[in-house]
Amino acid sequence: MNKSVKLSIGIFSFFIFHFSFLSAQESNSLYQNQSFRHFDRYVYKSSERFHTSVKPFLNSQVYNIVTTDSLNLKLVNSKAGDIIFNRSLIQFEKDDFSFTIDPLFNFEIGKDLDSSNMSYINTRGVLVNAKLGKYVSVSTSFYENQARFNDYRHARIQKLGRKVMPGQGYGKAFGDSLPQTYDYGFAEGYVSFTPSEHFNFTFGHGKNFIGDGYRSLLLSDNSFNYPYFRITTDFWNIKYVNIWSQYQDLTVKHPYGIPFDKKWSSMHYLDWSVTDWLNIGFFEAIIWQHADSTGVRGFDFNYANPVIFLRPVEFSVSSPDNAIMGINGKLTLFNNHILYGQAVIDEFKFSELKARNGWWANKWGIQAGYKTYDLFEIEHLDIQTEFNYVRPFMYSHNSTLRNYAHYNQPLAHPLGSNFWESVSFVRYNKDRIFFEGRISYAKHGRDTANLNFGNDLYKDYDTHEKEYDNYLGQAEEVNLIYATAQVAYLVNKRTNLNVYLKYTLRKESSSSINTNQGLITFGIRTSLQNFYYDF
Repeated sequence: MNKSVKLSIGIFSFFIFHFSFLSAQESNSLYQNQSFRHFDRYVYKSSERFHTSVKPFLNSQVYNIVTTDSLNLKLVNSKAGDIIFNRSLIQFEKDDFSFTIDPLFNFEIGKDLDSSNMSYINTRGVLVNAKLGKYVSVSTSFYENQARFNDYRHARIQKLGRKVMPGQGYGKAFGDSLPQTYDYGFAEGYVSFTPSEHFNFTFGHGKNFIGDGYRSLLLSDNSFNYPYFRITTDFWNIKYVNIWSQYQDLTVKHPYGIPFDKKWSSMHYLDWSVTDWLNIGFFEAIIWQHADSTGVRGFDFNYANPVIFLRPVEFSVSSPDNAIMGINGKLTLFNNHILYGQAVIDEFKFSELKARNGWWANKWGIQAGYKTYDLFEIEHLDIQTEFNYVRPFMYSHNSTLRNYAHYNQPLAHPLGSNFWESVSFVRYNKDRIFFEGRISYAKHGRDTANLNFGNDLYKDYDTHEKEYDNYLGQAEEVNLIYATAQVAYLVNKRTNLNVYLKYTLRKESSSSINTNQGLITFGIRTSLQNFYYDF
């Protein structure tokens, strides 16, 4: 065990044993799937001044506003019905100790309407949540998966390389027929500790999300799980979040023989509820590599200070690290009409930006969105529309060990960079029946002939094809239409267990591509995470 890991464990232990007399336990919200997050309409009300851009939410803060028992989802009053529809399969509580155990699964079959071949997902798992005394919460889950995709998802896996399943890690292919069947595991967990009402410390393996949109250009849950240590501080009308994480680069072999190389990040995010209708958040992140030809750098304690500005530190130590900065904003009108947005900057020169000459290193992105709940005063009729724009070469670096990516996937938007996208949703639920329709249109530039036009985050940005006259959609311009219609019945509100039927239409066209697929899927699943297949 290296010194940085030992020190991290030591610091975490110090907080647990020296502050355990102060407050109550804390845990992350289970419900991360955006289609089944029942309480969003309540926490987004302007009167609550809730810091909605930091996800996962902390349960105690959500439950101050709404609980699952108050969502009018109770169905059966019998003991057997209560187990099936309302509560955990196994639950125990005595004094200051309690735990729940729930099965997790996703059994899905799908068919491309233009093909006789079937796709399927076969997932089995278990979720355990526990409260250890008054101060500590623990959660752990594991999924065992087998999947076979006879559609565009197979092409995506091939593009990611190393049999990476989108957002779900490394797969082992078996069978001789093509496309192959993949076997892969997916695990996540955390230990959460709250020394007072102002602080929460979480040491986990999972994902984080910063933003109010469907996408995030700052930090999203698009890529695979990673180890992190998060400090959340709440005081006055401010939420301040520190996240230290370690990522894996699957493209580079470690110089000392470790299978995959590592990189680190330090992130700060401060969200200020200026008024009950305006939130402004400030974000900064530094990515640095774990080791190079000169030796192992490991965790850099220049970035350990939770209250220092990272960019001046990065400059002062004359480092080659990758710095990302951005802002997040939310404006709430008439209590439930939400305008939100983000702006993110990798690097730029104001003189080049003012000249509007398409300089390659003017790297930035913007997001603008709107959502509302109970449209036209129809209860549970919700809409959301969002626009994302990211310049070429954004998030990339001169080394994959410092780019803004993890496990062969971007840490922000699935399309990487050099794109714009419009995505819209209509959602409605009546009791336990959910309907969702979405449509998105994206235009992006695909790198061709092994040249670097700014789409692939894993290419060295020093190999950019041209210095000036870079524009969004350059190289091979690709147009992507993605639309879905879904109906689902919520079986168990505790784990978002639902039975669903979904139709997906995907059209992709360019000078060399012309695909049109219609896919129908049916399944039963516990919808606790966002796994993105809209690429």
